[in-house]
Amino acid sequence: MRSRDELLQALKEAEENHLIDSHSRLIIEGTLQLENMAVRDVMVPKSKMVMIEESVTTKELLEIMTASSHSRFPIINSSNNKIQGIVLAKDLLGFLANKKGEFNHREYLRNAILVPESKTLGALLRDFQTKKSHMAIVVDEYGEIAGLVTLEDVLEQIVGEIEDEHDFEEDNIIDFGDGRFLLKADTSLEEFNEFFQVQLEAENVDTVAGFVIAGFTYLPEQMRDIDLQGFNFKVLKTDSRRLHLLEVSKITSK
Repeated sequence: MRSRDELLQALKEAEENHLIDSHSRLIIEGTLQLENMAVRDVMVPKSKMVMIEESVTTKELLEIMTASSHSRFPIINSSNNKIQGIVLAKDLLGFLANKKGEFNHREYLRNAILVPESKTLGALLRDFQTKKSHMAIVVDEYGEIAGLVTLEDVLEQIVGEIEDEHDFEEDNIIDFGDGRFLLKADTSLEEFNEFFQVQLEAENVDTVAGFVIAGFTYLPEQMRDIDLQGFNFKVLKTDSRRLHLLEVSKITSK
């Protein structure tokens, strides 16, 4: 077997011959994609991060943790915009259950892994395994905080969406802050048009996924991209049936 395409074809034939089921094939295909995807494709942008100032009090820390429902929180020194480490909600809860007084989060800080936006998800997964961590802080080419990425973000590329009771609160369109937007593919064209103040349209299409598929005229593979009506759409997550996530950017005239 000499190419990735041949391997994918072999997997499809194995499914057709009932040697593996469709779920197993999708997991293998998802794993293969990890080396073709970068951290920037799945990270939570800085604008969506819940970061906690290092001068926070125990009461403030508890309020932030309760409101956000996350389990890990970057602690930041706003004077130099540097991450000091990661504090876990379970450490605060354990302290409150057994002690009184102020929680000194500095005693519980975990080291923060710093990774570049260009790092592949395959390499990131290996980092998570060797360093026994579930979260990394993403930095741009200037060393500034660009976002964060979690082990769950990587695993979702293999097994599909891992939803919990808070996922429905997420926005359909997330601004990365650098001209790129993360978009749930089933977002309606009406919502897309309202967000970007445009009038995208295609015959018999109601969602952005349908709009993109109509542009390709077929269901595109992961990491394929296309220019349509002033926007570039890149496929970040898909399976054999539908599109899941897209990266969108406006095409600027040179």
